[in-house]
Amino acid sequence: MTDTPTAPPQTAPPEDVRIGVIGVGKMGADHVERISRRTKGARVSVISDYLRETAEKASATAPGSRVVATPEEVIAADDVDAVLIASPGQFHREQVLAAIEAGKPVLCEKPLAMNPQDAYDVVRAEHASGRTFVSLGFMRRFDAGYVELKDALESGELGTPLLLNCKHRNAEAPPGFDNTMMVYDSAVHEIDAISYFLQEPVVSVQTIAARSTENAPEGLSDPMLLLFRTASGTLVTDELYVNTKSGYEVRTELVGSLGSATVGLEVGRVTTQLAGGRWGGSVAPDFRPRFIDAYDAQVQAWVTAVADGSNVAPRSATAWDGYAAAAVCEAAEQALSVDGAVEVTLQERPV
Repeated sequence: MTDTPTAPPQTAPPEDVRIGVIGVGKMGADHVERISRRTKGARVSVISDYLRETAEKASATAPGSRVVATPEEVIAADDVDAVLIASPGQFHREQVLAAIEAGKPVLCEKPLAMNPQDAYDVVRAEHASGRTFVSLGFMRRFDAGYVELKDALESGELGTPLLLNCKHRNAEAPPGFDNTMMVYDSAVHEIDAISYFLQEPVVSVQTIAARSTENAPEGLSDPMLLLFRTASGTLVTDELYVNTKSGYEVRTELVGSLGSATVGLEVGRVTTQLAGGRWGGSVAPDFRPRFIDAYDAQVQAWVTAVADGSNVAPRSATAWDGYAAAAVCEAAEQALSVDGAVEVTLQERPV
């Protein structure tokens, strides 16, 4: 007589990570749609917005979600495992600090805070907690071109990095866009790219403004050039042009001792070396279609990190990256009104 084989034990399917979303304007509503339709292992459970009607509209697109009145209620909710912050930047510091105190992972759209000291407060609070909780929404780190260029640099294919040339162009800037916003809303992405690609701090920044396009409002220096120098002496240029009247373009060229490579031409990576060159051509109307895949990849990586307990995905910008970007932006803002380079001051990183 033989024993009847026993069926393997049944395991319950993993539960979705329940995400609370704070702020569902244009960016936040995109995230609600992204999580609800294209992110595996996650669902939106709680939503809040300054405008209740806006929150209700977003909730209607996320099955099973509910609306609460305040960000504090989102963070404290029992049915929220992690928090996504897409509220205006002036509220980020307090909301991120509350998430850290609640022990909940948080993905915060940039900026981390409105000034370096407030951002450093977040760095210290996370360090004191003994765990990592904070991911910052610099989504370009998850763009396929950025990833390929980063891998080429780390593999040694391009040799020693000598120059990083960046271009950031918009078809049209919103009303009220001024020189300070050129730094904090546009250049901040390239500032984070320096950390991502070169893994070293910026020590100085110079702002160069010359002839402006007739498409720019009075008082806006458009285009503008920012010149950065890193600790090793690598130079970084950032061309900002926000009223091109054409489309949205982001290009990045890394010039190394063994060759150069460019991404963002929408033809794949373009590389030129001693042995010759190789190359893999539409311009997006704005940043959302241009970086939709990067946003998707960023949120999926974050959800995966939350699910496995690491909380912060390997390529993600951290609280420290957010602080460093705030410090460089502050120096770049000062450089708008002085001749020559302005030094960047960074406080000691907690260890």
